[in-house]
Amino acid sequence: MSRDSIFSKLRSTTSALKTRAAYPEYDISVVHSAPRLEGSDLWEIFSRNFKAVGVEELLEFLAKDGSKHGYCDPELFDAVGSKLVAAGYTVETEFDRERYDDYQFGITRGTGAIAESGTLVIDDFRTSRRLAALSPWIHVACIQRSEIVRTIPDAIASFDHCPNIIWATGPSKTADVEGILIEGVHGPGEQIALLI
Repeated sequence: MSRDSIFSKLRSTTSALKTRAAYPEYDISVVHSAPRLEGSDLWEIFSRNFKAVGVEELLEFLAKDGSKHGYCDPELFDAVGSKLVAAGYTVETEFDRERYDDYQFGITRGTGAIAESGTLVIDDFRTSRRLAALSPWIHVACIQRSEIVRTIPDAIASFDHCPNIIWATGPSKTADVEGILIEGVHGPGEQIALLI
């Protein structure tokens, strides 16, 4: 087999699909958790379930943690970052990838939230800097009330053609073979949702 033939076959297997694959069929009745959906206000339901997976209020948490330096999406600076600057925090609107470890917190736009599970949804189209959402120990996802969906199937139905969608339910956690739980290895150690 010639070199050109081998590379031609490799290129054909890695090229983008002409049409998007259909989502698999599933029974919606087994996907959502009715007891976790009690109430009618989606922010209230989301907040209750989000707190159940370990989060606190933004300023309360940053003050307690001593995190004074971070990144804020420029589009969110007036609504969020400027308030932190006024309270004595150092907030940058340019995320320097070379200094990713210098940021104690990152404030980015979340794509949405799932009330049922207390899950934040982040995608590449609406989140200004994915690294700013994943590398600092603390990630603050800013969402709007209209971006909260009731159930996991509702979230799946709302997917568009974004190539990368992250679901974050609480802080990043992993465990080794001995069962030792470690937080913040594959993403933020702390997740905060801020309704704007």
